[in-house]
Amino acid sequence: MNAPTASKYLANPAAATYSIAPHPEHPRLLHITVNQDALQGFLDDVRHIDVQNLEYVSFMRFHLADALENRMGKEFADKLVAITKDRNHGGFTIGVQGLTEDSADYVRFGTAIGHILGPGNHDSMSGTYYARFVVKHTDSSDSYLRQAYRLFTMHTDGTFVTEATDWLLMMKFDEKNAVGGESRFLHLDDWAECQRFAMDPLGSKPLLYKSPGSKNVNDRVERPVFFHGEFGLSMSFIDQFVQPANRDEAAYLKALSESMEASSGTKTVGLPTGDLVVLNNYFFVHGRAPFEKNELLHRELMRQRGTFAR
Repeated sequence: MNAPTASKYLANPAAATYSIAPHPEHPRLLHITVNQDALQGFLDDVRHIDVQNLEYVSFMRFHLADALENRMGKEFADKLVAITKDRNHGGFTIGVQGLTEDSADYVRFGTAIGHILGPGNHDSMSGTYYARFVVKHTDSSDSYLRQAYRLFTMHTDGTFVTEATDWLLMMKFDEKNAVGGESRFLHLDDWAECQRFAMDPLGSKPLLYKSPGSKNVNDRVERPVFFHGEFGLSMSFIDQFVQPANRDEAAYLKALSESMEASSGTKTVGLPTGDLVVLNNYFFVHGRAPFEKNELLHRELMRQRGTFAR
């Protein structure tokens, strides 16, 4: 499938509260700009809700989604869901447009966007429904997530947990002295060698996943790399946590990972501070380019993952 050149989502004749345009750096993603007065109204409406309340009381997260829909309109909420489920797109970016630099506002806005899609998963790394993490010059963690100067290879989220992970949200909270480190996204339909790996017998064989200690997950999960579901051909893979049982499996996984990294469909996308990206976790894989070395490097991100509302 070729990347879409036009989208049914772009025209918003009745929607003065937001506009939708093609993303300037990725042929499938859309960028949503919300009316600043409406966005400021939302931030004011929910500023009394503290972040701990959101962490402890799950229905308050949906209250934020309702509050954002009340300001933006039901069509806005419906389009966020439709875009994320649409195989032609599968993702979008949106941001607070400089109206706030308060991290609590970022959490509230990101929570509202995520819970328009559906409930957030428990994040075992943080112990709540979202995780905030810092990437800096030095790191002693046991995964590539915080290691600034390594290529964070293409992967999907939720590979080593039993609950479904339908969507992924990442929001940039802060960035200083950062050169490089751009997000990298690959839609399966833009990966020329995808069918080669999907049709290989090893592509449908359940493989074992185990997480490192920092993830606080003791599950041992078996799942195939490729499977068919609601969204067509789908993928579940991360090179750090899959445990091949023999050399044939290891060679297959190595070749698969290298093919995604080299694919012309893998696009680099910058994310400004205060912006977030949402991706469908079944047919998009993602990673991160390495940063240039700088002892003063600092980037803080928030991650949310979840399922579509049923």
